[in-house]
Amino acid sequence: MPTVLITGAGRGLGLEFARQYAADGWKVIGSVREAKAKAALAGLGAEAHIADVTDRKSIARLAASLKGVPVDVLICNAGIYGPRGMKPGKFDYAAWEEVLRVNLLGPAAVTEALLENVAASEQRIIAMMSSRLGSIAEMRGGDYFYASSKAALNAFGKALSVALAPRGITVVSLTPGWVRTDMGGKGAPLAPESSIRGMRKVLAGLSPEKSGRFFNHDGSEVPW
Repeated sequence: MPTVLITGAGRGLGLEFARQYAADGWKVIGSVREAKAKAALAGLGAEAHIADVTDRKSIARLAASLKGVPVDVLICNAGIYGPRGMKPGKFDYAAWEEVLRVNLLGPAAVTEALLENVAASEQRIIAMMSSRLGSIAEMRGGDYFYASSKAALNAFGKALSVALAPRGITVVSLTPGWVRTDMGGKGAPLAPESSIRGMRKVLAGLSPEKSGRFFNHDGSEVPW
């Protein structure tokens, strides 16, 4: 039975990832920040852990509880958008730092803590949940906090893919599209079920040759 570990698995895309993988017979491990979210995840038959990706001690406890457990697919999904409508001259730097802590340093800490779990598995895949807003080639302006955090996450994932290639670990960035979640809003055109099915198909079709690349939920490649 393959194992997937999903951060931010208590709602939205993370919870849908957990639901679909569990339905397909995978062992699902998820991290959440609150007891209520833990209950929702456990209701799917998943192994739920309370962990905050910005808290190094919390991540260390998660890693200790999973020592020796192979993780075939690690999905660094936890993320926040931060305040909207920020403009030069009115930047909230404390809020910007929080977005970077969650969206960049969080995945880095989780990956570092669970690297040996991934290395011990058969599939050896790490997926960074990014956004098309993090593509420098396609950047539309604005979205300073969120876009910069995802662009930095992409850079981290790319660098990591090179460093981990000798160990046979595949690292990719994914963008889910504009999805109807708390972050995406009710007007988004894409249902979570469709987005997750697409990204799961991308993950299932990965090979070492595809490591270090950035994929849309439909399988198309996104420019850095």
